[in-house]
Amino acid sequence: MTEAPETIGARAVADSAVAEHLYKVFPNDPNAYNTMFGGAILATIDRLASIVAERHAGRVCVTASVDAVHFMAPARHGDTLMFSAAVNRAWGTSMEIGARVVAEDIERQDQRHIVSAYLTFVALDENNKPTAVPAVTPKTEAEKQRYEEADIRRSQRLRHAEAIKNFRESGVRSVPG
Repeated sequence: MTEAPETIGARAVADSAVAEHLYKVFPNDPNAYNTMFGGAILATIDRLASIVAERHAGRVCVTASVDAVHFMAPARHGDTLMFSAAVNRAWGTSMEIGARVVAEDIERQDQRHIVSAYLTFVALDENNKPTAVPAVTPKTEAEKQRYEEADIRRSQRLRHAEAIKNFRESGVRSVPG
C-alpha cells in the first residue's frame, strides 16, 4: 500500500520552525515617528522565513510573495523584539511561512503582539527550477488551524492572480495616477 501524496516525506512544523529570534531596538532603529522602522522588521521576517523554508525543503528557497503584513502595534526604543516563524502548509513546490513578532518592554513588564505576516516560498533545484517540497504534518491544534487557514489564503492568492491575468488579457488599460 502506498502512502497518500500528502504524507510522503512529510515533516513536522517544529522540525523547521524558528521559535525565537531576538532583536533589541536601539536609537538608530526608529523612523520619523520614533517607532521601529517597519522595513527593518519586514527584512528580518523575510530572512527568518527563508531559513524556515530551506530547513523544511532541504534546498535553496526564494521568496515568491509576501501575502500580508499586519502591523498591529509599534515597537519603541528599548523594546526587545521576539520573532518566530514556521511553515504553515506546503503545496507541490511552494510553501507558506507564517511569522509573528512580539515586542517586550522590560520596564513595563509587558508584551505586545506587533506584527503578523505570511510569505510564500518556492524551493529550487540545482538548475534554479521549482522543485517538490515535503508536505507538512501539523500536530498541535494551533498548527492544524494555521494549516487550514493557509489553504484559504492560497485559494485567495490564486483567484487574485487569475483575475489580474484575465483583466490584463481583456485589453483594458488603466490610467497611471
